[in-house]
Amino acid sequence: MTDKISFDLVSPEQLLLSEDADMVTIPGTEGEMGVMAGHEAVITTLRPGFITVTGGKDNQRFIVFGGFAEVTQTKVTVLADETIPVSGLDARIAAVTESLAKATAGAEKVAVQAQLDTLTRLRQQA
Repeated sequence: MTDKISFDLVSPEQLLLSEDADMVTIPGTEGEMGVMAGHEAVITTLRPGFITVTGGKDNQRFIVFGGFAEVTQTKVTVLADETIPVSGLDARIAAVTESLAKATAGAEKVAVQAQLDTLTRLRQQA
């Protein structure tokens, strides 16, 4: 039997997922990182991307928009700035597109366009 690694996905509002997994893939700022039991301890910042949890109750994917991950030999904890399930990506794109149409100030438009660009890139990778 292979060892499992404990995984917690935490948003500012709540604990979103807590389960044991075979592997967790996280989007570190230095690149994608696959974490399994026995991994060397590390703390990393996260860039917008996908968290994939394999070998748990179900294989699951989430989109994270930034935050931190702490890895030990037995546990991965992701403290996400914001996260959504992959299934919510199209709804988020629609909402941001609507916000872009309503934006009036130049700085506001630039910020909303940057969000839309990130979401569009993530949809292409999904």
